[in-house]
Amino acid sequence: MRPKRKQKLFMALGLVSLAAIAVGLTLYALRANINLFFSPIQIVAGDAPFERQLRAGGMVKEGSVRRNPDSLDVEFTVTDYVEEVRVHYSGILPDLFREGQGVVVVGQLQRDGYIRADQVLARHDENYMPPEVSEALEAAGYSPADYQAKAAEVAERVEERDGASQN
Repeated sequence: MRPKRKQKLFMALGLVSLAAIAVGLTLYALRANINLFFSPIQIVAGDAPFERQLRAGGMVKEGSVRRNPDSLDVEFTVTDYVEEVRVHYSGILPDLFREGQGVVVVGQLQRDGYIRADQVLARHDENYMPPEVSEALEAAGYSPADYQAKAAEVAERVEERDGASQN
């Protein structure tokens, strides 16, 4: 092999190596910043990673909201009416947050089985279902229509209870 050809071969191998390293580092950085959606069914089944950023969604279980009177700490349960996951959050909750309404929490699943939430997002309508929740329920063999009917039933019961307590 001639020296000129050998030099070109090493140059090409060097460029391919640098490109592979750059792609590998980019994929590693992206992996650390992705927060995938998990339903309570998937979390209880062990599909969700521990201590990594994730999104979890479902309905706030009726009667599960516990507020600490001395701080902004709140504990509540997110359910898909099949499985349940406890959520611990410290901060101001959205105005639309209430029992029987849908939420998406962004946080980390702890080894104790609860989610330490950094952010709580409340949705505006019990008829709306995020596509991720719908797909997760269908994959688990449940109908999103049944889920929406149950959510509407719980929301109605919570509104009746809140109306009775205000009178």
